[in-house]
Amino acid sequence: MTDTTRYTAAEILAILSARQLKDGQVVFAGVGTPLLAATLAQRLRCPGLTILFEGGVVGAFVEPGKLPPSTNDQRCTKRANMVLGSADVLLLLQRGYVDIGFMGGAQIDQFGNLNSSFIGDPSAPKTRLPGTGGGNDISSLTNMIVAMKHEKRRFVEKVDFITSPGFLRGGTSRAEGGLPAGGMFRVITELAVFGFDDQTRRMKVLALNPGVSRENVQDNTGFDLVFDEQIAITEPPTEHELETLRSIDPERMFI
Repeated sequence: MTDTTRYTAAEILAILSARQLKDGQVVFAGVGTPLLAATLAQRLRCPGLTILFEGGVVGAFVEPGKLPPSTNDQRCTKRANMVLGSADVLLLLQRGYVDIGFMGGAQIDQFGNLNSSFIGDPSAPKTRLPGTGGGNDISSLTNMIVAMKHEKRRFVEKVDFITSPGFLRGGTSRAEGGLPAGGMFRVITELAVFGFDDQTRRMKVLALNPGVSRENVQDNTGFDLVFDEQIAITEPPTEHELETLRSIDPERMFI
């Protein structure tokens, strides 16, 4: 039996997210778990991973214990390949130079649309959120990985607002809406790893995390999930992964 007390929910979220990245890719990473996971992947398996920030930093190499609280923080620039203006770094997206967009969100729906703008009625929202930043550009032009806490209020049938498009209304609606490339690739939570059905584009459970059942995942989701015919069990974090992750974030800003 796997000992799930060795790691926190935030730690398995970061480690499983890092495992999705490949050496040689160019990844647009948001702050928090996406940056932590990209940095972990760079340390462990992907020395040729290029990390971009919407603030303009290209080729960031974050030092252990010096995680920036914002991607506009100047410590992001240390050992970076170059620093561009925000418009220039976003142009790299339009020119097809970026493989992966990596971010979180307050809400996600069954087709992978993300909301980071507001909760509730748009004329009188209950909660205002940070907004898009470069999120819409990134999700419109790359294959997306989303890492977020798994809660029923976050995994909803329909988001209150589409800040960053996934597969819109499913099927071919993303391409018909003018976004022929990219789309949602993976969603990582502390409960499971998700992909999307090739035809319907609905969210599909690919693997359960150690100690998690199908019922656990469905009970914490606000819509009916699709389950892959051969659901895998994710490999638990190794001691090396945990030690490296904790050395990157010793003050536990994100884990």
